[in-house]
Amino acid sequence: MLFETAFGQPTLFKGQFWASGLTGSDVPAGQSAYESSLGYIPTLSLSRNLSDLSFIDFEWAYRFDRSYSGDSLFSNNEKNHRLWIRYSSEKLEARLGLQKIVFGPSQILRTLSWFDTIDLKDPTGQTDGVDAFRIKWFPSNSLSIWSWLINSNQDTISFSGRAELSSSFGEFGFTFHSDPSKMPQQLGQSGLMISDPHQRFALDIRHDGFIGSWMESALITSRHSDITMITIGADYTLPISNGLLIMTEYMFIKNAESEDQTLTAFMAMLPFGMVHSLMFISQIDWKEDRTYNYFRWSAIYDKYSLNLVLSQSPNRTEYSIPEKNLPKTVAGFGTGIQFMFIYNH
Repeated sequence: MLFETAFGQPTLFKGQFWASGLTGSDVPAGQSAYESSLGYIPTLSLSRNLSDLSFIDFEWAYRFDRSYSGDSLFSNNEKNHRLWIRYSSEKLEARLGLQKIVFGPSQILRTLSWFDTIDLKDPTGQTDGVDAFRIKWFPSNSLSIWSWLINSNQDTISFSGRAELSSSFGEFGFTFHSDPSKMPQQLGQSGLMISDPHQRFALDIRHDGFIGSWMESALITSRHSDITMITIGADYTLPISNGLLIMTEYMFIKNAESEDQTLTAFMAMLPFGMVHSLMFISQIDWKEDRTYNYFRWSAIYDKYSLNLVLSQSPNRTEYSIPEKNLPKTVAGFGTGIQFMFIYNH
């Protein structure tokens, strides 16, 4: 919904609503085999032109979501999802507030998922944000330089910088992050934990040729340990139907405090016409000898989508973690089936 306020600036109101039902074969003690969830993210955006080449805009989004085990409420979240103000000109962009910070070319085994929770298997496509002040400078059409300060959950300020360069060979990214926090925290979505002040250095490359290919590498160094992570990937579209996209990624993690870890992922995605699509993702953790399979059929219309998801994951007994410490949900364990309806306005 687009309209103008009394001051003449454009105002946009939009939102995303979702409802899903899920059942699985590996049910935690005391919980139902059937789960359901509802969520809604209303978003208000305002903008005002300052000149022909500059403007200021604002966005606020609030997230409501509830999850039920049978008819019992077991999760109820309400929080700001986005809350930022931005100034943009031809060469500069500055944004302050709760925002999304995402970079790196990998799609599943995301070495550089440092400040986001993006998951290709989530039909909503949503990600958590971070409280930050971020500046992007564009000195030329082929170079952009980022810098940002992040206020963490531990009330510490971390500093980051990134440069992105486009050339005839491909796209390059160089990233640095310094975090003074002494509280344990997870490194992105890798599952690795670090509890010391540390620095992160990363290089990522993407080349779009006959076969698309990319690489992400990161070194996380602290007083007590060093962690090296690298992801390489490739994709290709086969001339089948409307185009069968196949993709594979490989991740290697070397941690001075534990055994090396290797993960691989494979994805195939096939659209049918303008509405329907199929997606299959398989992921293997070779160190833990665990396999995760995910299949989704989607029908996407102008304002809504229907999604049927089949999944197969390790059972609770296959983890070395006491069952009482595992999530009290059927999602992510055993064989599951889920239906999700998403409405965007």
